[in-house]
Amino acid sequence: MSPTDHYEAVSRFAQQGGSLYFALLFAAVCAYAFWPRNKAEFDKAARAPLDDEEDPA
Repeated sequence: MSPTDHYEAVSRFAQQGGSLYFALLFAAVCAYAFWPRNKAEFDKAARAPLDDEEDPA
C-alpha cells in the first residue's frame, strides 16, 4: 500500500465517520427540540423578551 493509498483510505474513513457523527448529532438535537415535553420550556423562552416583569436598567 503506497502512502497515497493509505492517505485516501484514512481520508475516506474520516469523512464517512464525520458525516455519520454529525448526522446523529443533528438527529439528537432535532429530537430534543421537537420533543413534546420541552414545549412549555421553549414557549417560556420565546416569550421572555416580551415580558415586562423587570425594568431594563
